[in-house]
Amino acid sequence: MEFKVVRTADEEQALKDMATAVRQVLVGIGESPGREGLEKTPERVAKAYQFLTQGYQQDASEVLRSAMFSEDYREMVLVKDIELYSLCEHHMLPFFGKAHIAYIPHGKIVGLSKIPRVVDIFARRLQVQERLTEQIRDCIQDNLQPLGVAVVIEAQHLCMQMRGVSKQNSVTTTSAFTGEFLHNDKTRREFITLVSAKLH
Repeated sequence: MEFKVVRTADEEQALKDMATAVRQVLVGIGESPGREGLEKTPERVAKAYQFLTQGYQQDASEVLRSAMFSEDYREMVLVKDIELYSLCEHHMLPFFGKAHIAYIPHGKIVGLSKIPRVVDIFARRLQVQERLTEQIRDCIQDNLQPLGVAVVIEAQHLCMQMRGVSKQNSVTTTSAFTGEFLHNDKTRREFITLVSAKLH
């Protein structure tokens, strides 16, 4: 059975506007939007961008608050190797990699599936990796109020690999910490060790 996406009138108009813009881009690069292989490309690209930027219509804080539970646990909770895909806001080319996220609860824990959801919501926007890292950290800190949050993202950027300096094997790493991870060297080292370890 085919899944049918239901869109509002505003979303439909946005799709039409984006498809028109894509046709202009095709003409600008010397292509013919009317030829067989490109005839439906503007609509496909518009739908793809609508999907890839759906994070603008989603509330990460609401997602976290929907699955918060009281629990007297005060050790590190780590979710690592979370796949992420985003678009660089400078060239609208993809960057992709993994996020490693930990927090130390202070009376509240969150359903583990919600942490990757938070990553997706912020990643599905036009981004820079530095801002993405801090947005994930701040969302968890502000809503859970834990003793500390740690976020590390490792990503490859196609704007570096396909154009410009064309460095194929470069990986960009960003980090953001609060609380115990920021002020306690032992806690931060434990986090880095666990992220680096192959335990599975």
